[in-house]
Amino acid sequence: MGLLCYTATVMARRSNPLRVSDGFKVFVLDQLEELGGVVPRSMFGGVGLYRDGVFFGIIAGDVLYLKVDEGNRPDFERAGSRPFKPYPDRPGTMQYYAVPVDVLESPIELAAWARRSVAAAERSAAGARRTTRKLRT
Repeated sequence: MGLLCYTATVMARRSNPLRVSDGFKVFVLDQLEELGGVVPRSMFGGVGLYRDGVFFGIIAGDVLYLKVDEGNRPDFERAGSRPFKPYPDRPGTMQYYAVPVDVLESPIELAAWARRSVAAAERSAAGARRTTRKLRT
């Protein structure tokens, strides 16, 4: 990468830390082929990942994050993964954790982790629907 290209990349990241390079986005989508049915959608400079309408992953700052709950969070914590924190200077994190590099590099392993994240996202959506119904009654 030339100095001019590198400088442009650094400047783009400073102006939008969630920005995703085209190369990383293509790599992640290729790695997720094993899962099947993944649809990327641009969001706030990053990319949201959906499967059958279920939001299960985020690509931001050239890092892949997957949805977690009590069912799969321990896998991410054992691997030393960190939660997605879109704005480092603000408190709070989201229920998405960075995918370990060794998992990201294995399409079969990544598909297994992604399936558990889709299931976590489905459980979360089901819980939100139950809460909404209770509030309406």
